[in-house]
Amino acid sequence: MSAIARPSREMRSVGTLKARELATAMTPWGDCGPQAVCAPVDERHGNDWAFFLSDRRVRLRKRQALFRPGDCSAALYLLRVGFIMTMMPTPDGAEHVLGFHLPGELVGLEGMGKDAHTCNALALEESEVCMLPILGIYKVAREDLLFQRHLYRMLSCAIVEERRVALMLGTMRAEQRVASFLLDLGTRYGKCGYSSTAYLLRMTRADIGSHLGLKLETVSRLLSRFAEEGLIGVNGREIRLLNPIEMEQLVTNSEPIGRQRWSPWPTRRVRGSHVVPHAGNASGY
Repeated sequence: MSAIARPSREMRSVGTLKARELATAMTPWGDCGPQAVCAPVDERHGNDWAFFLSDRRVRLRKRQALFRPGDCSAALYLLRVGFIMTMMPTPDGAEHVLGFHLPGELVGLEGMGKDAHTCNALALEESEVCMLPILGIYKVAREDLLFQRHLYRMLSCAIVEERRVALMLGTMRAEQRVASFLLDLGTRYGKCGYSSTAYLLRMTRADIGSHLGLKLETVSRLLSRFAEEGLIGVNGREIRLLNPIEMEQLVTNSEPIGRQRWSPWPTRRVRGSHVVPHAGNASGY
């Protein structure tokens, strides 16, 4: 395995860096353009308010951890550039992928009510985050009603997203999970100002499977089948959503006109014209 695929001892999480080491990874606060947290306050009070929220940026190398379980949760992190994956350790020593964060999204919300983080946050490419000290967030929220409402809205969105994922894992078939994931990722890329129908998968197919509760083989098979059906275009990690409307129909369990019930498993003919599914478990487990 290459050195970049596994963090070296020098590539410690930001949460464990000493003050002098942290300073070398930081750049001063400045104009980041649209910011999910700082902008509502910045528009009314200028950079003095923003200082309480984001006075430093932290640069992360690819495969470097932003924080790990047990690291002090004294700040939230607003992802400015890059792509971050969060993971939760499991009792058997593995890691379950909780989610993926794009620019403009907050990382570390799970640690707001605790003294330490409970999950890993790993940069999947070179990234940069703005540090938002939690004490500063509390101070601004007490003094600025606009920011307080914005903060509550972001926390509410995080709860809604967790429930959406739980509902997906508990009720959706394997093909619905993958289609929903691709559509949701496209929507979030669109909010960042990028194309919502053509983007790169920064994560591996194994990461997607861990997040969706599916095996690697099932994810790869479904992507290939989606491409054969003309729903998506796949070129390595590049994804193009060719028929998002039909993918939405698949997610909502609505049958496309003139198409049999969709199955990720190949079919074979027996006894002439009868078609039966290939042996396998379509749920991906």
